[in-house]
Amino acid sequence: MKTVIFVHGMFQNPVSWQKWTSYFSEKGYDCVAPAWPLHAGNPVDLRESPPEGLGDLHLHEVIEAIEAQVRRYDLPIMIGHSVGGLITQILLSRGLLSSGVAINSVAPNAMIDLDWGFIKNSAIIANPLKGIAPVLMDEKTFHGTFANTLSEAEAAAEFEATATHDSRNVLRDCMGEDGRIDLDAPHAPLLLIGGEEDQIIPAHLTEKNFKAYTDAASLTEFLPFAGRSHYICNEPGWQDVAEAAYQFIERNSAATSVGAII
Repeated sequence: MKTVIFVHGMFQNPVSWQKWTSYFSEKGYDCVAPAWPLHAGNPVDLRESPPEGLGDLHLHEVIEAIEAQVRRYDLPIMIGHSVGGLITQILLSRGLLSSGVAINSVAPNAMIDLDWGFIKNSAIIANPLKGIAPVLMDEKTFHGTFANTLSEAEAAAEFEATATHDSRNVLRDCMGEDGRIDLDAPHAPLLLIGGEEDQIIPAHLTEKNFKAYTDAASLTEFLPFAGRSHYICNEPGWQDVAEAAYQFIERNSAATSVGAII
């Protein structure tokens, strides 16, 4: 049985993957959805009582925790969203995966976009004047930036079910050395998916990320989805995105990854 590891991004936890783990389980996959450090539990509880130390969580700690999970399996598949998409690209570059799908992914190597939504939201989260105070997600922000394609009522329900608070340091670190990848090196098959209404990671930044991979012998694909927000994995029509990921994996999962680390 093939193993798929699902990696959430900021302001979410494994609860956000429940639809996807059911979807892939029904297709015969062994599904694993690990929590980042300080992200395990019920989102409501995590919002009401943010874990001590959340604001000081760093990207390298998240990567180390996910990599420890990955090394329990023989070249698993990984599907990651947002920062989880960047982690997917990082672990793919380390030769630890047979294939990867990065959805609305934070781009590696400090790639940025001049889209106003990207600049505004990145600046708010990474604001150096806020020190290590965690970012407290609220309903209004969630609707306006995360789930902007949903109605106010739909976004409120999704906020209640899945939203968490998070660490500014994770995004800050994405722009630093911990977020770097050798984009010229061979790698296992990678699909980059972008939501065209995403206010956090614009689809054209995902396309820029795609075009930055240069190894002609490695498979890299870009697939945009019209009308989709950053909440692409749970908004109406999420099944189409999951099916696209599934079809890519079925076509392209390699028996061994390129340059696998033993």
